[in-house]
Amino acid sequence: MKCKKCSKKAVIRIRSHGISLCEDHFTEFFTKRVKETIKRYSMLNEGDRILVAVSGGKDSMVLWDIMHSIGYPVEALFIDLGIKKKLQSERARETVKSFATQKGYKLHIYSIEHEDNFTIDEVKIRETRNVCASCGLVKRYIMNKFAYENNFSVIATGHNLNDETATLLSNVLSWKIGYLARQHPVLPSQGKLVKKIKPLCEVSERETAAYALIKGIPFFSEICPYSKGATSIVYKRALNLIEYQSPGTKLRFYREFLKNAKPLFVSEHEELKDCNICGYPTTFPPCAFCRLKERMTG
Repeated sequence: MKCKKCSKKAVIRIRSHGISLCEDHFTEFFTKRVKETIKRYSMLNEGDRILVAVSGGKDSMVLWDIMHSIGYPVEALFIDLGIKKKLQSERARETVKSFATQKGYKLHIYSIEHEDNFTIDEVKIRETRNVCASCGLVKRYIMNKFAYENNFSVIATGHNLNDETATLLSNVLSWKIGYLARQHPVLPSQGKLVKKIKPLCEVSERETAAYALIKGIPFFSEICPYSKGATSIVYKRALNLIEYQSPGTKLRFYREFLKNAKPLFVSEHEELKDCNICGYPTTFPPCAFCRLKERMTG
């Protein structure tokens, strides 16, 4: 298998684009697509202060590195969730810290155990609600709170094409109109809610993994011990099967939804009120995070 650009040995076949590429030309191809995605969806403005949310996984680590490589002086935030099973949080934190030291990147670490006096381990034990939903709630709240209080204008997350299409398929199958109306690679700022972007939304998980390996970007590859049975895994498998039979389906599904279908869904703008405990926006004070924290620490 030879590179389409230079005839050197190819390291990856990208079936959705019908090309095989060597290491150098794949890196160039991947970088160009991320740049085009940022431009296509008008993700960034001059002077933006960008905070990248990093978990230690390949997608967020690649995002952190590539944003630097294309000229954005981003800073990163790692949220230590206090998952002690298999030393999950500790090992992920060390992966992120080591890479930051190696590259000279600025990293912030937020421990919910130290700052908020509870952990996701405790949530798993004490809450009847699905722990993934609570974990997502905690991460979204802390990312936004940290960004707002430290004068960042944009939060960038490492959601890739597989993540976005799995979410889209789930929302379509259940006709979750509100979620469909809000699904977009850019969520604008609103009061104390900081703007959020997804620069990797049009590249696949396989491509981010290839980029990480080629560039020597370390990442924590173990799946969260609490993710077993997550419905997103089923949707990803289904889409992978379709993609295998019809390369390019995921990207078409995502782009055509954003272009043709999303405008049909009108988002009902719920009135936001300030949480009477933390002061951050919510539809029903006190906010979900504060209610969770009170149950964990009260």
